[in-house]
Parts: sequence; structure tokens; C-alpha cells
Amino acid sequence: MGQLVDFTMEREGLVKPGDRIELKEDKASTMSGLMYYYTIKDAVAMSGNLRKPLAKLSGTVTQVVPETSVYMVTVEIDDE
Repeated sequence: MGQLVDFTMEREGLVKPGDRIELKEDKASTMSGLMYYYTIKDAVAMSGNLRKPLAKLSGTVTQVVPETSVYMVTVEIDDE
């Protein structure tokens, strides 16, 4: 099983469980050090900050959970 990463999606229906996705990686230099964050292409949803980069930039949506005003998308990142 690959690493699970959560993303915040603002509009319903952009991805669904089982969808294969590609990610865009960005980096930010913060007071805590270098952080990595990811966007599901094309600007579908965004991850929180991660301390370590992901091994692969692709994965499969495992769930989409509606929350107050957003949808939490969980992605299983492909194994190396």
C-alpha cells in the first residue's frame, strides 16, 4: 500500500474514488524549513504542507468526504 495524502477540494465532483490522478509538486521555504505541497492536476485540489517529498507524482483517489464548505480527497500515492 502506498502513502495516503489528503487534499482539500472546493467543488464537488472534480474527482471520484478510483480516479487516477497526476500531481504537481511545489516547494516553500518556511521558518520550519523546506516544505512540499502538491496540487492534483489541473488545479483540482491542494494538499497541506509535507516535510518530505513524495516518491511519485501519481496515485489513485481512495475517498472523497464532504465537510463544511469543502471536500476532503484522500489519494494513495503509487509505490516506487
